[in-house]
Amino acid sequence: MMSSAPLPLLGTFHETSIAVDDVRASIEFYERLGFSQAPTTDTLTHPYGVLTDGRLFIGLHQRRGASPVLTFVRPGIAECVREFAAAGIELTLCHTGEQVFNEIGLSDPFGHALAVLEARTYSPVARAEVSLCGDFAEVSLPVTDFAAAQAFWEPLGFVAAGEVAAPYPHLPLTSDYLDVSFHPPRVCERPMLVFRGPDMRARIARLRELGVAMSTVVPGSAGHLGNAVLESPDGTTLMLLESES
Repeated sequence: MMSSAPLPLLGTFHETSIAVDDVRASIEFYERLGFSQAPTTDTLTHPYGVLTDGRLFIGLHQRRGASPVLTFVRPGIAECVREFAAAGIELTLCHTGEQVFNEIGLSDPFGHALAVLEARTYSPVARAEVSLCGDFAEVSLPVTDFAAAQAFWEPLGFVAAGEVAAPYPHLPLTSDYLDVSFHPPRVCERPMLVFRGPDMRARIARLRELGVAMSTVVPGSAGHLGNAVLESPDGTTLMLLESES
């Protein structure tokens, strides 16, 4: 039975949209990590690919512009624009009309970009296993003021938990469709895709066997052997963390 509960302001999570110079090189990188491709539609005019581990969808866009963009889908978004204004949120993009693909954009106080589309741009993919990176946990964003970030994100449908000190200081927020967290820029100056797993040491060893370059220097983790950091060809940071369960 489908729920009749209203959608959050942003709708449902669609993908982490990343601007790349070479879609093919980025696709090959994520496939090496155990991600699989999702069939895309012809909605977008630029080269575009989508990789997924069953939970996280990464959109690779051969274009210029903001990157990464946390992208959501909300049908009828053109009629919902006034709800953002009512919440005190100023849009950075409002591309709506009867003959165009409707899309709006916004930005948090620290310059992190979000977008809401009227419809999906790829087909769902059913997967029973996670990638070699482990379970996708959250997107972590660098911010200089946790309270200011929380005040912006909570009206969008996210709920903050208590601040966590290890393996690095961060403030997690949950939602029905995507978890995010905030970390100080000294941890990492860029957004991170965070993965966790109790068997992370074995996963890291396997990635090394495959020749994937990585660093085990994770700020705040004191050189913990079960943690590592990868960087994709497009500059995306992937944090691999060992969890207890």
